[in-house]
Amino acid sequence: MRNTKKLLLPLLFLLAPISVVTAQAKVAHIEVQKLISEMPEVIAAQKELKKLEDSYTVEMENTYKEFQTKAQTYAADAANQTEITNQARQKELEGMQKNIQDFQQTVSQELQKKSIDMMKPLIDKAKAAIDKVSSAMGYDYVLDSSAGGSVIIAKGKDIMAEVKKELGF
Repeated sequence: MRNTKKLLLPLLFLLAPISVVTAQAKVAHIEVQKLISEMPEVIAAQKELKKLEDSYTVEMENTYKEFQTKAQTYAADAANQTEITNQARQKELEGMQKNIQDFQQTVSQELQKKSIDMMKPLIDKAKAAIDKVSSAMGYDYVLDSSAGGSVIIAKGKDIMAEVKKELGF
């Protein structure tokens, strides 16, 4: 019994580090922001959003020019008008100004909503590809190494190329 303990104790110390080594998790990293920004679908979505934003900008500029023209016309003609007419014109200009502000706010909300609606499926697609590649490669954890991410040192395997391949670019 005593001899068995003498044999098992050193054997236990020899095998313990092996179990610790095999218990270590495999960790990889990927710069998620870079991956998403390079996805062809994301680039196309950004171009579409830019077009929409440009069309809204043109519309807002035209409305603002119309407001300025009316304001200048009313200001130049104010001396020739009655007080009641000038007050009505002032209220009209205030209403136009409010409409412009409301339109700007609506456009901003619309663009934000459209961006979220377009980007969410693409982000989900990227995450699914990361999950598929990391599972296939046997990684237990994949850390985001984007600027401001949670990785301090990224010495592990960068799986960017494999995920891009999975996404088809």
